[in-house]
Amino acid sequence: MANSVSVDGYLHFEGYEAFDRETFNMRKIRAGMRKVGQVVAGRAQMNLALGRGQAGYPVNRTGETVDSIKYRVSRRGFLVRISPTKTEGMEEFYPAYLHYGVRLGARIGPAGPGEGRGKSGRRVRGGRQALKAARAKNGWRITPRDNYMTDALQDSRAEVQQILTRAFAAAFLDN
Repeated sequence: MANSVSVDGYLHFEGYEAFDRETFNMRKIRAGMRKVGQVVAGRAQMNLALGRGQAGYPVNRTGETVDSIKYRVSRRGFLVRISPTKTEGMEEFYPAYLHYGVRLGARIGPAGPGEGRGKSGRRVRGGRQALKAARAKNGWRITPRDNYMTDALQDSRAEVQQILTRAFAAAFLDN
């Protein structure tokens, strides 16, 4: 279970870089990308629904996060992006809060009257670092959860490669 921002959620499909994009039937490529989007989005939804707070996944209470997982094929057709989106049922985009977590304590703002040096209100040297260290000791209000989207891609990696191999082979135009 990965919980860091990295390229774990990226899958590069190799073997067709030498060809121009015009040598492929774009309808078949886009159909393959749509199928990949359905597979990975379905796996991510299943991870959330069946995880029920276990294995570091968030608890599914209302189903908004599950319903927010959508896929989108790029205009050119050679990219599919699967991610949770903000729905009308969400006041805030809370999948970001679930992934990155929220620290306890107030946000560090500007120095108040009488806290800084002179009229400018600048903090004393090392004042901000001391506030950050004190806030870090407070712990988490919402602990970071595991990345169910990355896990869904890793779990369905073989199926995704198989779908794309078939789609690219079927879409190749003989000129």
